[in-house]
Amino acid sequence: MQILSAADMRACDEATVRLTGISWQELMENAGSAVARFAALEFPHAEPILVLCGKGNNGGDGLVAARVLESMGKRVEVILLSLPEHLEGGPRAAYDKLPAPLRRSLSIVVTAEDLETHKIASRMARAGLILDGVFGTGFHPPLRGVPAALQQMLSSIDTPVLAIDLPSGWDADSREQQNEQAFPANAVITFTAPKVAHIFGQLTRGSVAVASIGSPESVVQSSLQLHWAGGAKRIVEIPRPLDSNKGRFGHVLVAGGSVGKAGAPAMAALGAMRAGAGLVTTAVPRSLLAIAGGLAPEMMTLALEETPEGAIALANAEPSRLEAMLRGMTVLAVGSGIGRSHDAAEFARRIVAQTTLPLVLDADGLNAFDEQPELLNGTGRTLVITPHPGEMARLVGTGIPEVQQDRVATARAFAQSHECITVLKGWRTVIAHPDGSVAVNTSGNPALAKGGSGDVLTGIIAGMLAQFPQQAREAVETAVWLHGAAADLFVRERDERTMLATELLNHLSGAIRGPILHDGFTWLQESLP
Repeated sequence: MQILSAADMRACDEATVRLTGISWQELMENAGSAVARFAALEFPHAEPILVLCGKGNNGGDGLVAARVLESMGKRVEVILLSLPEHLEGGPRAAYDKLPAPLRRSLSIVVTAEDLETHKIASRMARAGLILDGVFGTGFHPPLRGVPAALQQMLSSIDTPVLAIDLPSGWDADSREQQNEQAFPANAVITFTAPKVAHIFGQLTRGSVAVASIGSPESVVQSSLQLHWAGGAKRIVEIPRPLDSNKGRFGHVLVAGGSVGKAGAPAMAALGAMRAGAGLVTTAVPRSLLAIAGGLAPEMMTLALEETPEGAIALANAEPSRLEAMLRGMTVLAVGSGIGRSHDAAEFARRIVAQTTLPLVLDADGLNAFDEQPELLNGTGRTLVITPHPGEMARLVGTGIPEVQQDRVATARAFAQSHECITVLKGWRTVIAHPDGSVAVNTSGNPALAKGGSGDVLTGIIAGMLAQFPQQAREAVETAVWLHGAAADLFVRERDERTMLATELLNHLSGAIRGPILHDGFTWLQESLP
């Protein structure tokens, strides 16, 4: 699913009307009907429903939704922020279609005095649900006048708010995480495709869904080269053949570990196993074998020569030993818990240089390339790196604030120049591909802010690559999505502070089975406690 700018969305709508014969009014009818269905789905018992309608297309969607909700038997009130005679096009047609009783009871609010006259504040507080149809994709900040006053009122009450397209006050093209000037929202329903703000902004802790309203996929094009990571999940929704065997799903070798960090490679290995790899071997310094291998009896182990300090010794990178270690393997995961000793760093550099197997590089495996990032090159093979902002900053020779200022650009530039898939972790993890396209992930929550989460992600990525070696980009995007979605499932049952990294794997099956397309909507995000 493409991620659109406001200009992309306008072009999409125009192309839909021009090429399909669907009228602007039909698009509005489809959008408003979707709003009504979504409101009934997310807030089934909410009444009365108070619909705030601006004079533009967003307000037109709200007027259609009001009519449809009333036809469903809901008690509906409409507040129009415009004189009816000032409405044009689709919004005017939607107003004219309102049933006579609804049109007669409609309140018109165009001045601050009208807010008091119509007792808007008390009506908002008494409502079971408020639909925010004031401003949509075409809005440019700031809020002024009556909309600004409504924002203040909404922020002071507990009535749930469903935002139509966007919470009023958000710029559709904004990549800001927060916007305290915008309307609050308990859920958001948008149309055709997510816009930039839906992906990067913390619009709500509730559901965010996309409804199809008639635009063919061929006209939904992102000039930003951005798409949503969750769409790749379809690769795990196809059942495995009944005659499957472990050999069909790859053999992952996880190499890492050092004294004090024996659990890291074990967690990565467990992630690979849970993700569906057929076989997983964990290679760690000899003295750590019992600790690492004790996490799961299904895990195979390989003892590596170690330094006196308990790190991987450089002797393991000798060509004959490396050849023996990699024999029969289909995917490598290197770096979890490997430490920053000279030998371990050189081992990581040599294994990257001497194999063409698909490889996932994480943690101190990445730090081994701080001073020689040019050695990270995935030309002719699948190379995936999974840096957090600090590791990314060291690789590109800048500070964390510079990386965070434009995460998409940073990851995209590195992926293109190093021919590798770059998974830049953090709020809205971005997955940048060598061709310049970037996927953005919307699953996950603060439960993942705990040691070991990155190791588990490394393993899930490796496990997905083992099963889908010819679909590397989809495999990586799916792994990132599932990792976050499993954590989302955890917090529905328990407090986010309590999750251990390995516990998210208990919810991986639910994340795989959980549909992202249901009830006619694509769910970018589902409500968190």
